[in-house]
Formats: sequence, C-alpha cells, structure tokens
Amino acid sequence: MPIHPDILAAVVVTATIQSLFGVGVLLFGTPILLVLGYEFVTALAVLLPISLSVNLLQVSKHHAHIDRRFYWKVLTLSVPCIVVFLLLITRATLNIGPLIGIFLIIVALKSVSEPISRFIESLVRYERTYFMAMGSLHGLTNLGGSLLTAIVHSKHYEKDVARVTTAVSYGTFALSQLLTLLLSLRRFPVPFSEAVVYVLAGVGTFLATEQLVYAKIGADNYRTIFAWLLFCSGVVLILKTWLVA
Repeated sequence: MPIHPDILAAVVVTATIQSLFGVGVLLFGTPILLVLGYEFVTALAVLLPISLSVNLLQVSKHHAHIDRRFYWKVLTLSVPCIVVFLLLITRATLNIGPLIGIFLIIVALKSVSEPISRFIESLVRYERTYFMAMGSLHGLTNLGGSLLTAIVHSKHYEKDVARVTTAVSYGTFALSQLLTLLLSLRRFPVPFSEAVVYVLAGVGTFLATEQLVYAKIGADNYRTIFAWLLFCSGVVLILKTWLVA
C-alpha cells in the first residue's frame, strides 16, 4: 500500500503538538483522520505506534520525574476500562463521529466558559471515578488525552514533571490499545512497512520540535491554540457526519 500524503501531513502536525505537551497524536489525529474519511480502527492502527514512540522518547529523558502514585492509578483504574471499551467499539458498528465532535467542543469551551471549567474541575476531585471515566472515554473515542491533560494540570506540577507524567500515562494508553488490537483483530489494518514510515516521520518531528520549539513556547499561547484546535476539529467532525448522512 502506498504512503498517503494526507496521513503523513496529519502525523507531522499532531506529532509536533505531542512533542510539546505530551498529548496530541491521538487527541487531534483521530478526528483529523475521521474527517479525511478513514475508519476508526484504521486511525488507531496508524496513530498508536507513533504516539507510543514519541512518549517513550519523552519518558526516557525525564523518567525520574514521574509521579508514580498518579501512574499507578492510570494502570489500575484507566487501562482496564480502555481495553473493555476498545473491544466493544471494534466489534460493534457504531458511528462515534458525533460523540467525538461534541466532546471536543465541550473541552474547548472549558477555556472560555467558567461554568464548564468549574464542572470539569469538580469532576477531578472524585479521582477513582475520574480515572475510570477517562479510560472508558479513551477506549471508545481515543480522546482520553483531554481528560488526562486536565487532571495533570490540576496537580500544579513543575513543567518537566507534568510533561513526563502525561507522557508515561498517554504512552500506556497507547500500548494497551495497540496490544488489544493486535490480539483481537485477524488482520492489522495498516501494512507494517507503511506504519514504519509514519512512525519515523513522528519520531523525526519530535526530535526537531524538542530542539527548536519546546523551550520557547508560552503556556498562555498553548492554551489558546489548544482550545481553538479542539473546537474546530469538533465542529468539522459533526458537520461531516451530517453531510454524509
């Protein structure tokens, strides 16, 4: 199968975001590939190895800063829910486009709506339920990274602790999904040689971004760009679902 330029472009853009903030390849790559017309399982097969590779590079540099108590909750509460709900979505013919779109818009409005922001922050207080809900959402939609980012930010970590704790958690999400797909699907949707090209593109993007951009970007600019990307992705995905229907 030839390399798809649209997928390659999406990989470079989303790997840049993930290189900076620990999440991005799955959170933005999933709606982008759905908008481009790819199936959900195909999007997973393309994006999971890339996300995992970038996260491994991030963890290798700052692994001593991982919040291990936080990570234990990810392993015991979120990962089992990811596996269960991913198996559900891969075996059922469900149109999850509108669900993903609505969720993206809600998370985007968190940055500009005080009631929505207070509501999401209140959920963080119930950590056991929050971690399980995060895993369930990620298994169903591939978008648990937004909830992961929200709870990590609520901890007020130092910069490197925040990024590496996000990265190791997000990487574990990707690993559990990838293993579930490999064990449950009879045939992997993307040829190995094609997947390798996308992974190399993602890793190359990470290395370049790490050197040229990471130290220079401001937190305020990130939050604004992040919210707009979420909102626009959600609107486009919902409109595409209506137009196709």
